[in-house]
Amino acid sequence: MIIGPKYKIARRLGAGVFEKTQTQKFALRQTQKGKSDKKGRGPKTDYGIQLLEKQKARMSYTLSEKQFGKYVKQALAKKGNNRDLLYQMLESRLDSVVLRGGFAPTRLAARQIVSHGHMMVNGKRVNIPSYNTRIGDVISIRLGSQKKVVFNELSEKLKKYQAPSWLTIDAEKQTITVQGLPKLNPEELIFDIGQVLEFYSR
Repeated sequence: MIIGPKYKIARRLGAGVFEKTQTQKFALRQTQKGKSDKKGRGPKTDYGIQLLEKQKARMSYTLSEKQFGKYVKQALAKKGNNRDLLYQMLESRLDSVVLRGGFAPTRLAARQIVSHGHMMVNGKRVNIPSYNTRIGDVISIRLGSQKKVVFNELSEKLKKYQAPSWLTIDAEKQTITVQGLPKLNPEELIFDIGQVLEFYSR
């Protein structure tokens, strides 16, 4: 997926949707921009707000419109808490697990690591970033990839890394074990997942 200029996209969306824009400097600029916008623009419509939140969410996971829409529609079609279901689907992607497990510094780097065939799930090589991981899955680095530069000093980094509660990291073996379902905490998101669902429910 071709994203384009990250800073420009993040400024337009008003949120640090990419790791490189999740800085204090960017946040300060957005605060200043928000104050100036309020002086010259009226309130957004419900549709405008929902569209903005959808774009924030899509860019946060760097997914195409088609890919992201597919996840939302699947979440809406299932019984249960749609917000939790959507979050679980997005976070259970293999590239998301590699990122959350501390094996990559950014989501795009995690996607590249997976697509280049460096990761294994339960001993089998998987090069599909959207691969859906499940409880009990063990993610590891392919033997032939362990000496790649991208994994330099990984064990030391993992010893200091705090992974989400639903993942267990073994720094020595360099593995990630999926222990449970991703847990949604709306306060940790830079988008309103409820507004995203409302957008697709129109």
